[in-house]
Amino acid sequence: MSHRVVLLHGLWMPGAVMHWLAARLHDAGFATETYSYHSVADGPALAAPGLVDFIGDTAADVVAHSLGGLVALQALCDAPALPVRRVVCLGSPLAGSGAVNAMLRWPPAASLFGRSADLLQHGFPCWEGRAEVGVIAGRVPHGLGALFGHFAGLHDGTVAVDETRLPGLADHIVLDASHTGLLLSEEAATQTVAFLREGRFRHASAAAGAGAIG
Repeated sequence: MSHRVVLLHGLWMPGAVMHWLAARLHDAGFATETYSYHSVADGPALAAPGLVDFIGDTAADVVAHSLGGLVALQALCDAPALPVRRVVCLGSPLAGSGAVNAMLRWPPAASLFGRSADLLQHGFPCWEGRAEVGVIAGRVPHGLGALFGHFAGLHDGTVAVDETRLPGLADHIVLDASHTGLLLSEEAATQTVAFLREGRFRHASAAAGAGAIG
């Protein structure tokens, strides 16, 4: 029986954006399902318990992009017995987003983030849950977030690499991809499969890897 993997999209995105990555995981032998949620109107307050119900009692791993990673960890905090062994977060600002913080200084921007604003702003202080969490960050700076984030170090155009780091992670890797490009990166897909199977990324492969995905 194929191992079950639930995929989550990020802010302002439909579940369909996970299709390419879901296909790569399916080719690798995983049984993929996509959990869709309303990132602005509902936010994590409804998305996280919805994910808990979606996973139910059947064991699954989770692969999530951007805000989806925050939703996944929130669900695991709320339901620590949820049968999730491993989580891969792609470009998720687990420690909070500087770009979102900067944009929210302009009051009209609040409507852009809706009920997801608080979790995006503050993230988590650390990860102490049972699931092993691995993060894939991007370092190709293509994206509008750079206009607001004033990033000092590496970033993917939307999220700083440092914002994807969190005490308690099982592993962390940085690839040549932009924030959206992580969803279409062959290397990101390969690394996701490696973590789901082994609980670790293949760092030697990334060091020798291909060109940027922007």
